[in-house]
Amino acid sequence: MKKRIFALVLALAMLLPVLTGCHGAVQRNEFEVPSQFDTSRNYELVFWAKNESNINQKEVYEQAIADFEALYPNISVTMRLYTDYGRLYDDMLKNIGANTLPNVCITYPDHIATYMTGNNCVVPLDSLFADKKYGLGGSELRFDGPTQEEIVPKFLQECVLGGKHYAIPYMRSTEACYVNKTYVEKLGYTLPEVLTWDFVWEVSDAAMKKNDDGTFAVNGQKVLIPFLYKSTDNMMIQMLRQLDAPYSTSGGTIEIFNDTTKGLLYEIADHVEKRSFSTFKIDSYPADLLNAGRCIFAIDSTAGATWMGPNAPLMDISEDKVVDFEMEVMAIPQFDPEHPQMISQGPSVCIFNQEDHQEVLASWLFAQFLLTNKVQVGYAQTEGYLPVTTKAQQSEEYLDYVNRSGQDDDDHYWVKIAAAKLLQENTDNTFVTPVFNGSTSLRDAAGQMIESVTRSVRRKETVDEAYMEKLFSDVSTLHRLDQVKSTDLGPLPDTALWLLAALGGTWIILGAVWIVGKIKRKQ
Repeated sequence: MKKRIFALVLALAMLLPVLTGCHGAVQRNEFEVPSQFDTSRNYELVFWAKNESNINQKEVYEQAIADFEALYPNISVTMRLYTDYGRLYDDMLKNIGANTLPNVCITYPDHIATYMTGNNCVVPLDSLFADKKYGLGGSELRFDGPTQEEIVPKFLQECVLGGKHYAIPYMRSTEACYVNKTYVEKLGYTLPEVLTWDFVWEVSDAAMKKNDDGTFAVNGQKVLIPFLYKSTDNMMIQMLRQLDAPYSTSGGTIEIFNDTTKGLLYEIADHVEKRSFSTFKIDSYPADLLNAGRCIFAIDSTAGATWMGPNAPLMDISEDKVVDFEMEVMAIPQFDPEHPQMISQGPSVCIFNQEDHQEVLASWLFAQFLLTNKVQVGYAQTEGYLPVTTKAQQSEEYLDYVNRSGQDDDDHYWVKIAAAKLLQENTDNTFVTPVFNGSTSLRDAAGQMIESVTRSVRRKETVDEAYMEKLFSDVSTLHRLDQVKSTDLGPLPDTALWLLAALGGTWIILGAVWIVGKIKRKQ
């Protein structure tokens, strides 16, 4: 009897994965860390990175490579720089198909989710994190890297895909509203402690008043776009988040085409019609118009802070076009000032699988080196970025840097440091969007809807219910959102439920048989 029951339990246990296996995501094996790094061999690593048109960022990368190669003479690193993440992403997809991947890449988690569909090419990092010799804070490292606990938890969590870490954060930024305070007050308004959408819309509409000669009253010029947004995808995403409205599920179910989205687009259309709002793609770079006195609220990344303000060290307009004004660096507008929500963004670092595990380990050592204080603080000083480790944020070098805010308009430009502080003070108020294969397309679609409505209003097209329905359909088709495969688990199939119940019942019977047998033996 007992043998039969054991056989039944074994059969059920073997059958369980068959009936339930298709229900969950495919699990990727952890990387097996070599017991020792082989220093007798030479390794040639390829590193893909992105920098703004900021020569200082390139110099930080180059210095990091030189310092790393001095510590590990048997590892050489060749860097390939991109000027935008879109081009890097496209090239990566091509190289995945050709199996000619770099070793280390600075990219976004959204992009990594797509890379992961290519033959298990992205290395899961949890085993590398935990390795006592070569993991985070490991005993065999030749540099003073952070422990896992010293990486800001919120930023590290952004690198989790499917329950595992597939990247480490490199730098973090958010969006800021760079405000011409002089013009706000000239219009008779006082800046609140926290900007709201209602306040920004009201001031922007009020700024459209003109003089008899056709110039705008607030700036005396013939050009004014009071409210200009650079990244309209972030605009829509953050508005929806602040309203607790659907965007997508973590498993990839697309939910953005809803009544809240439609309502936001109608409101944006209303202000476009008044000419008080526009976008970077349609008109101009926010910093250029802000610095020329042709914009009041310019929203851009904190990573673009060195372009903002009449004394900005980086500027794309000639000096004679710059208008002097008092500026404030503020969080983006909110629907609920008591519970602010803003996006967390910025590059992360992933490494790619190779047949040679020693080469992967060499890649991991270099990726880890990018988290050392010198690299973190050096790169943070180039823009309004925030270091991703508490180790760097609390270092003497970084504290000395931020404490010199306003000392000059170059290395210690106050706007750049204020932008980084904005993120540091609001880290707990930040969020990231769900990451899955197709999340990049969804992000593009979010911005595309704002861009399309803005252009349509400019062309005097009718924006009504029929327009919205067509817009939703067109955008979904254009970005292939109807082809995104959701991995939401949903309820277990009936067969699995029945099997689990049977398995549980069998164990109960087995336990009862064992107890009865034990009682009989005692008697």
